[in-house]
Parts: sequence; C-alpha cells; structure tokens
Amino acid sequence: MRYPASEKLEIIRTVESSPLPVRRTLAQIGIPKSTFYAWLDRYVMGGLDALADCKPRPERIWNRIGDEVRQKVIVFALDQPELSPREIAVAFTDRERTYVSEASVYRLLRAEGLITSPAFIVMKAADRFANPTTAINQLWQTDFTYLKVIGWGWYYLSTVLDDFSRYIVAYKLCSTMAAADVTATLGLALQASGLDEAPLDQRPRLLSDNGPSYVASELADWLDQQGMRHTRGKPYHPMTQGKIERWHLSLKSRILLENYYLPGDLERAVADFVEHYNHCRYHESLDNLTPADVYFGRGQRILNTRRQVKRKTIAERRKLHFAQAA
Repeated sequence: MRYPASEKLEIIRTVESSPLPVRRTLAQIGIPKSTFYAWLDRYVMGGLDALADCKPRPERIWNRIGDEVRQKVIVFALDQPELSPREIAVAFTDRERTYVSEASVYRLLRAEGLITSPAFIVMKAADRFANPTTAINQLWQTDFTYLKVIGWGWYYLSTVLDDFSRYIVAYKLCSTMAAADVTATLGLALQASGLDEAPLDQRPRLLSDNGPSYVASELADWLDQQGMRHTRGKPYHPMTQGKIERWHLSLKSRILLENYYLPGDLERAVADFVEHYNHCRYHESLDNLTPADVYFGRGQRILNTRRQVKRKTIAERRKLHFAQAA
C-alpha cells in the first residue's frame, strides 16, 4: 500500500511519541521496520517533500544510445528531410552499421522539434489479401493516372507493378488511354522482366480495373496471344488494386510539387521517381526493404545483415554500460 507524504509524516510522529518500543508500535500499525526507517532517513535528509513517492528509475539505462550516435541520427535526418522516422531508422542502420529503432529516432527528432503531424487521415485496412502472392511475377497490377503538362494538356502514365514486390516493372507516359497503350506497357514489362522468352504458362496474371482500355477486345486478344490471364477488380472497389493506387499516391506527392512545361521534363521527373521508388524507398509492408531488394532476391540477405548489426549494437551498449557501472 502506498501512503502520501503527509500520512508517512504522521506515522513517524506517532512512532516517536508512542510509549511502546518502536518494533511493537510498528507491528500494531502494520508498517515494516525497514520501511519506517527508510521513511525516517528520507525525512531527516529532505523533509516532507522527500517522503513523496517517486517513480523508480534506473541510474543508467544500459541500452541508451550514445551521444555521438544521437547526433549522427539528427544530422542524417536533417540531410534527408523527406524520410520518415521509420525510413531514417532503417537507412541509418544499413549505412552506418549501427542499430537504432524507429521509436528511438522518433523520440530524438521530436525532442529536436523535427516531427510534424501528417496532413492526411490514416485509413485502417486488412493486413493482407485472403490469397496473397508468394513470389515475383505471379501477378502484375496495371492502371493509368493523370499528370498535366502546362500548355500541352493531360498525359497519362501507364504502369505495370509486380504485386509481390511492388517493383515497378515498366511504365509509359502516353497521350491517350487506349488499349494499344496498355499492350505497349505490358510489352515493355515482359522485355524488362525477361518473361518475353519464358513459356506461355509461366507468364504472370494481370489485374486491372474496368476502364475502357482494359475491357477492350484488342487487349483481350493480345493477352491471349501472350498466354496471360486477366482479372478485373470489382466495380467501384478500387481497394482491389490497392498497391498500384498507393504507388500513384506516392508518385503524385512528389511529382506534383513542381510544374512541367514540356513532356520531356515530366518524363525525366517520372523516371527519377521510379528509380527512387524501386531502389531507395523502404516499404514497411516489405519488412523495410526496397521493391528491388525483393524483386531481385536479395531481401533475406539484407534482413540477416540487419539482425547481425542489431545484435552487435546491443552487445556493445551492454558492454559499455557494465564498464561504466563498474
């Protein structure tokens, strides 16, 4: 049972004024002797305020991040302000070979006033599909999105995304959204993945929405020739193509920060972001790997390396803690 400081002082006064021995008085009150003398020592040293209960805190946290590493994390975050605390933690671990958790990075940046609230609403969805893909090139998602070039009008970006790895296999900036634009993009994807030389029964399945270019007979005939099955999402249910819709959101959040006056400028910006998205952007749903890490099969090796870095970092912090505590 916890007592407020005032009651502890009253107990001390009661024991001091009691005609009975201290042990018998404490037995009647129900207070252990060691507890009473601890209160008495605190009162003598600090008065009434010292009797207030404080949350137990270790004198030193063994797993505390060193000041030098803390400063490196802050500098790293300032150099790359577009990264989230999660991405900073992963990138710092990979590049500096020193483990820091996402929570630690968040606390450090918040203490420095470098954390801002997001300007969007997070929507909760299911963790995964009922029948998720288990390897690359099993299922490709494809869709169009709109991008404007000032003085030229709207252009349409056709993208093919690998469902398992989220890797952008191919893309094409088009002036229309015809079935021919879809087949051209898929042709680029087959060439880029090497599947144009694969047997027809090893071609990926295609997932799209029900736009006019995707229900056209021209596309259906082309897919039959390529041995690719076609699945279309439920009408008015864009979550079926959630991964490529999320790609569009990531793309536009970066691309639309600038205006474009020539189609070539827009195409270069898209190419730069595709490179960043595939090879540099850590995805939480991919265990903080990049799409290229998963698509090209180096993901498990990277995860193993990170686990080794984490174990080494924790061991070094524990060793430093015991050395300073000795």
